[in-house]
Amino acid sequence: MRRKSPSKAQRAFQQGLAALAQWMEREGAHRPVPRGHSEEIMVDGEAEPVAVKLGVWISNTKTRRDKLNAEQLDALRKLGVEWA
Repeated sequence: MRRKSPSKAQRAFQQGLAALAQWMEREGAHRPVPRGHSEEIMVDGEAEPVAVKLGVWISNTKTRRDKLNAEQLDALRKLGVEWA
């Protein structure tokens, strides 16, 4: 049985999560991400870094947190996101 590839929304969530982890490692867990900040991350299969609009991603993810699944909320909690 072939595994289903992740949806566009799932890929976007994973990229946002990776960007947030990178930000927290560099800037510290308690420094808020400015809304206009973009974080560049390396993504498998891409030769160039991908820019993630991290400030917007956090804001949108927080607004839509009631639509996140348990696995996504758990991943955010593991990074120390208080509202997850």
